[in-house]
Amino acid sequence: MAFSKDDIFKAADTLDAAGQSPTLAAVRKALGGGSFTTISEPLNEWKAKKAAKKVVHREPPPPAVSDQLHEMGLEIWSEALLLANGRMEAERQSLVEARAEIEAARKEATEMADQMNLELEEAKKHVAALTAEHASMQGEIEQLKGQLIESSERAAHAQARTKEISLRVDDLNTQLARVNTQNSDLIQALSMRTTGKDPEKSAPSVQAGSGSTSGTDAAL
Repeated sequence: MAFSKDDIFKAADTLDAAGQSPTLAAVRKALGGGSFTTISEPLNEWKAKKAAKKVVHREPPPPAVSDQLHEMGLEIWSEALLLANGRMEAERQSLVEARAEIEAARKEATEMADQMNLELEEAKKHVAALTAEHASMQGEIEQLKGQLIESSERAAHAQARTKEISLRVDDLNTQLARVNTQNSDLIQALSMRTTGKDPEKSAPSVQAGSGSTSGTDAAL
């Protein structure tokens, strides 16, 4: 929010009337905000006007005194004025130098305060961004944990299913071998019947001729 010069003057007057020193920080607090740079120049103008009201104007000596002192008095008064003017000039010069130093220090402090405010705002934004990023990463971690658990469950199910299929394949291989054996026996028996031989009557000759034929008859 921008403040006018009158706003800053009124805030300074209020603080001064309350017996408080109208510093940059005090005026800024009374206004409820504002930049130190914006407040600084009007506040210096207010302080200069207040200081001007306190200047004591030196008056020349009364005519009666001049008449009584005559020449000696005038000479003494002249020397006193020269001495006073020299002292005032030295004090004025010292005051100018002191004001220049104070103004430089104030300007530096004001710029530093504004810079610190900017850095503080940037730090707050950075912290907010880091907090949001942390929350996002935490959510991703939880999601990955869920996916890992689901993948583990699927892997366990697939392993169990693989074992089940393997056992089934072994069982089918056993059954297939049994069927192949039975088919071989049936083919042999059908072959013998086709040639007109009685498997029971030919058993002795078969047994005498071949041990494998005896095994086939026994199976039939």
